[in-house]
Amino acid sequence: MPYADNDGVSLYYEVTDPVEDGDPSDDTADVSDADASGAETVALVEGLGYGRWMWRWQRDGLAGGQGSPSGATRSHDDEGYRVVVWDNRGTGDSDAPEGPYTIAEMASDLEAVLDAVGAERAHVVGASMGGMIAQQYALDYDRAESLGLLCTGPGGDDAVPTPEETRARMFDAPEGADEREAVRYKMKPAMTDEFWDANQDLVEEIVDWRLAGDASDAARDAQAAAVAGFDASDRLGEIDVPALVAHGTDDRVLPVGNADLLYEGLPNAQLAVFEGGSHLFFIERADVVNDRLAEFLAHV
Repeated sequence: MPYADNDGVSLYYEVTDPVEDGDPSDDTADVSDADASGAETVALVEGLGYGRWMWRWQRDGLAGGQGSPSGATRSHDDEGYRVVVWDNRGTGDSDAPEGPYTIAEMASDLEAVLDAVGAERAHVVGASMGGMIAQQYALDYDRAESLGLLCTGPGGDDAVPTPEETRARMFDAPEGADEREAVRYKMKPAMTDEFWDANQDLVEEIVDWRLAGDASDAARDAQAAAVAGFDASDRLGEIDVPALVAHGTDDRVLPVGNADLLYEGLPNAQLAVFEGGSHLFFIERADVVNDRLAEFLAHV
């Protein structure tokens, strides 16, 4: 199993090479040199508490394989990307040092991972907390070629907060709920009611994946402290790499007003708003999100 080391913290990562003959190659061996094909690298950065499962649609979609829950094939003809997924500290197969964590620490974890895979440059795509890590990474390091900022915000006093009703569900569960029921209860606000009702089989699969690979409660709290302390609002003008800001209008976790703050503050940004999209719009609408992201990357 491949790991990067950041000052004693072991960080698990996986690399999916560009599609060949319709089948993306999942390479989990240690990688010390950039991919021999010369393909550009895309690093996908997890959200608060979520494991690598959250990127399963973008991972294969960007490598050139299947991109959506319905199995829709990537529609453009561009060469696939070398896709790196990794577990934030506290999540999945990475170490879980005692918290609280900071976004700067997790950005330094990303730097260690990209150094381990030999990527001189990388497109960094993050969702929710992962988008905050991506912003901090672009501020602290010079390896980012572009940013994909999904359902995230800049932090700071002007940020639109998570509604109290959502926050209460995210960090609590009804008394007597078992482990599966608790995961379902906490996750529901991140999806649209329509998707939730129509995709119960997929919801149950996601619960399985979350139980297997998400952060523990203690590590999730440590990551939540990082989110609470994050504020890049007065430094957005320093991030001059191309950025795609993408958000759903019905996001009940990080309201869409946060996308407006990013778009207005970043000097080289595009805005993609998905009408009716939830916090997990990149799962619910993976095919169109992948196409929009790939279009952006192709023109960076």
